[in-house]
Amino acid sequence: MTRFLFALCCLVSSVQAQTLLVLGDSLSAGYQMPAEQSWPALLNQKWQQQGGKHQLVNASISGETTQGALARLPALLKEHQPDWVLIELGGNDGLRGFAPAITRDNLASMVALTKAQQVKTVLTQIQLPRNYGARYLRQFEQIFPELAAANQLPLMPFFMDDIALRPELMMNDGIHPTAAAQPLIRDRVASFIEPLLTQ
Repeated sequence: MTRFLFALCCLVSSVQAQTLLVLGDSLSAGYQMPAEQSWPALLNQKWQQQGGKHQLVNASISGETTQGALARLPALLKEHQPDWVLIELGGNDGLRGFAPAITRDNLASMVALTKAQQVKTVLTQIQLPRNYGARYLRQFEQIFPELAAANQLPLMPFFMDDIALRPELMMNDGIHPTAAAQPLIRDRVASFIEPLLTQ
């Protein structure tokens, strides 16, 4: 038993702490709430309470588009030198009616940048309100699984999926989650991302 515990401790200690950079929009920036209440801050707090298991850097900005994030990404990679980047972007492109091809090209360029820096990437599936028309919704929402498949990237399910259907967890605009929803989002993201960080 002693040898087993020793081996287990060695295995756990051999897993290096990873730095995750979250590149997102208002869904990850903590829209209209203190930054420390946002799900990325809560996830980083959880990791620090676990002895610095991993580190999360939140580079999300409310209103961010894929074009704006693409312009910021090289400097963010240089400054933070993350092991992983989680891209939660595209929602503002869709809400503004940008051509899906533009969103796809910007996301593909971000993936290429991370690959060039040997940084691993996770894409987040993004969904739009259902009133944008079936054809546009189909073209837009296909971007993410197709891009993930083409680049062999993990694709995280849209973390707002059923939260958006619960009025008590949504702000009056029907788009943004409240502070009460942030721990739920944290747990969903953690359950998806943590196994990847230990690979």
